Amino acid sequence: MEQNKIRVEILPHTPFLKYNGKFDKKAAIEYSAKLAGECYEPEGWSKLKGEDDKKTEKRTSLTLGLEHATPYEHIGIGFEIVNLPKILAMVLNNERQCSTSEKSARYTPIDATIDPNISTREGELYNKWMNIFRTKIKDKYGFIHNDSKVEKLAQENSRYLVTVFASTKMIHTVPWIQLNRIVSFMQKYMAKENKTEFDERLIESFKQFIECFDELDVLDERAMSNRKDRGLSLFADRQVEQQFGTSYSTNYKGSFAQLAQAHRHRTLEYGIQLLNEKEYFIPPILIDDQLLVDEWLNDISSVAYANPQGELISINECGTYDKFILKTKERLCSAAQQEIMAQTRATLLKYKKALEESNHPLASDIALYSKGARCTFPDYDCANDCKFAEGKTLVRKI
Repeated sequence: MEQNKIRVEILPHTPFLKYNGKFDKKAAIEYSAKLAGECYEPEGWSKLKGEDDKKTEKRTSLTLGLEHATPYEHIGIGFEIVNLPKILAMVLNNERQCSTSEKSARYTPIDATIDPNISTREGELYNKWMNIFRTKIKDKYGFIHNDSKVEKLAQENSRYLVTVFASTKMIHTVPWIQLNRIVSFMQKYMAKENKTEFDERLIESFKQFIECFDELDVLDERAMSNRKDRGLSLFADRQVEQQFGTSYSTNYKGSFAQLAQAHRHRTLEYGIQLLNEKEYFIPPILIDDQLLVDEWLNDISSVAYANPQGELISINECGTYDKFILKTKERLCSAAQQEIMAQTRATLLKYKKALEESNHPLASDIALYSKGARCTFPDYDCANDCKFAEGKTLVRKI
């Protein structure tokens, strides 16, 4: 099983990288501490770069010791991480201060025979529904989608049956001190009481993650200080109060898969709670066939133990009006995942109604974005016309 553990390699775009692939933490901290002197040194960097080591050490104690983190955000750690569970990737992406390039379950097939995190049952269901979705999609949308596109859409929908702990890989770049903060948030989560099976499985991945960066000499106790008692932002204690104005907050149910799509919008904030009773997303292309709907629910319920990506969770979403409109310019499109397209549209209509009922000045503005896909927006220039009517009117089922 050793080959299936999480593995991390620091990438060459990371500064202060030693020849053996480890991080030169001492040099990075000293450099950052010198940068902190910019705040009050009249001569700036020209003097700071050659200052006495003892002065730098004193400034390090004052800054890291008092959790003054900003100077240490200038140093970014870039790494490839493989064999990480999808949910761990979501934990990292939800912290927002990062850049991520992640393997896509839409463009790559899932193979349970090479991923020990996926059960044999999940693999069988994935392959079974791949065949069903291929047929359903081709019958309904073969006039607009070629075989390659049909295959991608079948993969996108079949992965709902596969655990959110399925292995993925990604390249991730994050400020050095932010990575240390995240580790401290993980440690807080690991110390929680009354752990569920979901918690225990996630904590095991946290332990492996922390061990990797400890071996690469990236972690520092001072940088992991957590006097503010912060925790991982993905896991919310409660739902938010729903309100719509210049800023907004709302709650809705969505799948793990949809949330992973939403993480691309790092200007918005997301938090989740698992539901007390299991519920599952039903791909709309199945809705007109009750026998298939029943079969889908029976199959996905049979892998409830795995927390499949189609499991519904309660999602809190918060942000500003302008940032929400930016989200619509990505998600109200025939190329976007169907579930997040539909949810973004539902939030837009809820937002529009609330603004109109309160006679808010933004009511006339949001109406401009309520006529269909982003290609109907007055301030969006589509680079590639899909020529897909159901996509433009946001009624597509796939």
